Amino acid sequence: MTTEDLVARDLASVWHPFTQHSRWADDRPLVIDRAEGMYLIDTDGNRYLDAIASLWVNVHGHAVPEIDDAIRRQLGRLDHTTFLGLTHEPGIVLAEKLLATAPGGADRRATRVFYAGDGASAVEAAIKMAFQAKAQNGEDRPLYLHVAEGYHGDTLGAVSVGGIELFHHTYRPILLDTVMISSPGVRSPGQSAADRAIEVVAEARALMEVQGHRVCAVVVEPMVQAAGGMLTHDAEFLRGMRALADQHGAYLVADEVATGIGRTGTMWAVEHAGVVPDLITCGKGLTAGYLPLSAVLATEEIYEAFLGTSDSGRTFFHGHSYTANPLCAAAAIANLDLMADRDTVGRAARLGERIGELTAGLAAYDGVSEIRRIGTMTGIEVRSVGERTGFEICQRARDRGVLIRPLGDVVVLMPPLALGDDDLDLLVGTVETCIREVVG
Repeated sequence: MTTEDLVARDLASVWHPFTQHSRWADDRPLVIDRAEGMYLIDTDGNRYLDAIASLWVNVHGHAVPEIDDAIRRQLGRLDHTTFLGLTHEPGIVLAEKLLATAPGGADRRATRVFYAGDGASAVEAAIKMAFQAKAQNGEDRPLYLHVAEGYHGDTLGAVSVGGIELFHHTYRPILLDTVMISSPGVRSPGQSAADRAIEVVAEARALMEVQGHRVCAVVVEPMVQAAGGMLTHDAEFLRGMRALADQHGAYLVADEVATGIGRTGTMWAVEHAGVVPDLITCGKGLTAGYLPLSAVLATEEIYEAFLGTSDSGRTFFHGHSYTANPLCAAAAIANLDLMADRDTVGRAARLGERIGELTAGLAAYDGVSEIRRIGTMTGIEVRSVGERTGFEICQRARDRGVLIRPLGDVVVLMPPLALGDDDLDLLVGTVETCIREVVG
């Protein structure tokens, strides 16, 4: 098939996510054929640096021999079995490895892993756990507290605790009951991140004084609201929300689908604040970008709320056909082993620092409003000069062999955690050139 044939067939039959199809054909769609290391290769043989880690999931690059081999070995042994009432070694081993990395203290730590399929399904499971655990402990708490500009996925429960109006406002009439506080990442001119964190925690405190007895869970994205535009916040926000949740008897749910597994330079973003959540979700980088798998890590307190007799109705009646698929679990185990062997989290922290150094000159450019970064998660907000300024910058970068995506007028850099120095120089140099060309 030629590229033209494949594009024509796609346009005739496929509906892509987050894509305005009335314009997509004019945007010259790429057809990706294969991948090698940090690069994707299209059907015309053009190579592109995968600088958004295939939507923030890739860790070590593509075609990693150790992960390829782990999947092949598992495929020769067990492709799939239900996890409802059955178990298997990959699911057990992966749970143990995840719990060994989880943040914890003497009074609170994750002890149980519940598997899901993607970020949204992990969030769905977590918010249902929070509600049902409270209900089974005799508490009537139908509300969730969440944060403006938040994003937790696209299923209805996940949308309920989201706060990006462009994505979520259409569905408000059919969503769960929630109360929303302002984003700690949206600051007034000249306001420090620390002052903004204190301000938003005060807002949350006032709200919880009125509604706290009805809130089952406080849902946050630790340190970075990624889809909101790489909005970063001070660690004091997380510490404040942990304290408020404890004071009012609510659970703290940390959605680390985007921020976890090393993206912020620590294994879990909550480590920046020294906070231990009651429920923590992960996904994206869990399998190094190979296969769909996510998980919820829960404390023993929450787990025990679901124990009872067979006819007690206390079971967590939630799951999926492919829960804990052994192939996905095998990929995740190989990924976590590689991360440990290669000190990937430490390398990610150093990679993030290098991104900060390389973008320092761009931060002083008049066409850049702000550069926000924690670890490797970087957003460059540019001055708008047209309807799709961010998109135009990314298109020009693509023409130079670098794949990135915008969030409005925020150009996002989220490379694989194992990106090398030469590729990082290419990435930042290309982005800077394109920003200066488009913004002027």
